[in-house]
Amino acid sequence: MNANEQLRDTVMDELAWDMALDASAVGVAAQDGVVTLMGHVRSYAEKRAAEKAARRVRGVVAIANEIEVRPPGPMRRDDIDIATQAARVLRWTVGVPVGITAAVSNGWVTLEGTVRSSAQRRAAERAVRDLVGVRGVTNAIRVKPVAQPLDAEQQIRHALERSAQLQADDIVVRVHDGRATLSGTVRSWSELIEAEHTARAAPGITDVDNRLTVVSVPALQPTA
Repeated sequence: MNANEQLRDTVMDELAWDMALDASAVGVAAQDGVVTLMGHVRSYAEKRAAEKAARRVRGVVAIANEIEVRPPGPMRRDDIDIATQAARVLRWTVGVPVGITAAVSNGWVTLEGTVRSSAQRRAAERAVRDLVGVRGVTNAIRVKPVAQPLDAEQQIRHALERSAQLQADDIVVRVHDGRATLSGTVRSWSELIEAEHTARAAPGITDVDNRLTVVSVPALQPTA
């Protein structure tokens, strides 16, 4: 068994281990650390859970999530029902400002509006992505620039250093006009995502240019 086959099997084991999804109809391909997820699941929440599970596997440097969402009969909802649910949950979710709208077409939710921070933008997406019947989410919410602290780079740097999930020594942060640029290396795809989320949470940051590179560390050695 070669390294690609071992990585594929390890990702499949992690998918089977995750109680948040039924991976019986999910397939995996791996090539030089790039993992492709295929097949179908019952909900968008399960599709996201599959991607998160793959991120946890050492040696994964990138993921192509091609899983299709196929809600079974009891989980199917028409677009009007999903839109009604989305409007309600957006209205009652802490951190989502007034004025965010949700349009639904064939189970796919598109969010629009303006917020003051990336954190609010993410909060709106989190609010709707696990609704029953949702097949996917497009987050078209715009972040309106707000006052940026003079020490924004330092604040992001300190936040990265505080994170127990990151090795921040090899991450370089630059901020210009509300846009944070991350460069350098991390040890896993999971760290890359965590670093981006940390930067997006900083005051005054409207966008993140994630140029981090994953330095792959193989989890297993090929067997004879």
